[in-house]
Formats: sequence, structure tokens, C-alpha cells
Amino acid sequence: MTYKPEPIVTSGIGLPVEVLELKEELAKNIHEVWASQRIEQGWTYGPERNDRKRMHPNLVPYEELTEEDKDYDRNTAMETLKMILSLGFKIEKDIRKE
Repeated sequence: MTYKPEPIVTSGIGLPVEVLELKEELAKNIHEVWASQRIEQGWTYGPERNDRKRMHPNLVPYEELTEEDKDYDRNTAMETLKMILSLGFKIEKDIRKE
């Protein structure tokens, strides 16, 4: 049997400007969570990915990633937010925290 992914379709979901402003912060946090998990699993930085040696070139601060790698995290953040909205949830900023 072949796996056929069926993600929730979010192409028609627009994000409010306030939410779009979170994109970079969310992307950075996604990278930080991923890197933390990898480091806990014994991975270290290496100039090339090597699964046997548990080395990965993206175990660097978010700011040092290529734009392509940052875009991967940005896309993950935006698709997650769109899915939340498509399921009927609202995302609002608590104005008391401004």
C-alpha cells in the first residue's frame, strides 16, 4: 500500500495582517524546537548531513540558515496557522500585553 498524504486544504485561507507579522518569530521558534530535539538526541553540527554520525548543517542559529531553510520553517508556521483558522478557531492578540 502506498501512503497518500491528505493535508487540510488551506489555499483559500487568508491570514490577518497581525498574524502575518508573527511569521518570522514562529519560524525561528520552529527551528529552535527542532534543533533542541536534535541536540537532545545526540546530533551535532556538521558541514554535511550524516545520519550515521548524527551530524546536520542546520544545527546553527536561525539567523545563519539559508533563506531556503528559513522558508521551510516559515511555510510550516503559516500552514499551521491557516489550518487552525480553517478548523474554526480564532487567533487574537491580547491587547493587555502590548
